[in-house]
Amino acid sequence: MKNLKIISWNVNGIRAVLKKGFLEWFKKTNPDILCIQETKAWEEQLPEELRIVPGYNAYFCQGIKKGYSGTAIYTKEKPLSVKRGFGIEKYDCEGRILIAEYNEFILINIYYPNGKQSQERLNYKMGFYEAFQKYANDLKAKGKKLIICGDVNTAHKEIDLARPKENSKISGFLPEERAWIDRFLADGYLDTLRMFNDEGEIYTWWDQISRARDRNVGWRIDYFYITENLRKNILNAFTMPEVMGSDHCPVGVEVKF
Repeated sequence: MKNLKIISWNVNGIRAVLKKGFLEWFKKTNPDILCIQETKAWEEQLPEELRIVPGYNAYFCQGIKKGYSGTAIYTKEKPLSVKRGFGIEKYDCEGRILIAEYNEFILINIYYPNGKQSQERLNYKMGFYEAFQKYANDLKAKGKKLIICGDVNTAHKEIDLARPKENSKISGFLPEERAWIDRFLADGYLDTLRMFNDEGEIYTWWDQISRARDRNVGWRIDYFYITENLRKNILNAFTMPEVMGSDHCPVGVEVKF
């Protein structure tokens, strides 16, 4: 029997968060696995202290464009395999997808696209969602146990953001985006936080320009999902709003095997 603490965090630039005490926080928190989104760097651009963290194996996924997107996994236990992408070039080329397979489960760390920029990007986001769901469902059909984390860039229900009415026509809370989460969960996935907590005012992202974090006017757009066959393995799910350094806060789960 082993217990794992897995944390996911959109750092909004890993080199920027390094200057804000990231490694000190990492060492103190001591997760078994840390998943990072929006690294905004290629691996070769990172200082050695981010590439080589004592006690961890580090894996990075980068897009074609420098300074944009990017994901990383730091893990104490070496995975059986690591994949970058779903195998679909138009989604894999932005460095958003990092998949680590372990004996007990498959971990999928994703920085899902943002659809606010244009209708074209919203279409890309919705296509990405569908491609991800098919990929996950194919693994699930083989009996695999999945832990999926990352910045999903959509608040699911009204309880998941401070001002639902004002944002009902903004990407991140559009009916079609929320309906996709409904479909995804209906396929046999669980939103881990809602297994333990059905309260409001739990957010993971706050607009920096309006200093929304000071007033907790936020959105819950960072998630841990699991397949139904892991329900009994989840001990806890939590957010870490006290952790600064990004416009997102970390989220996490504790799992037993």
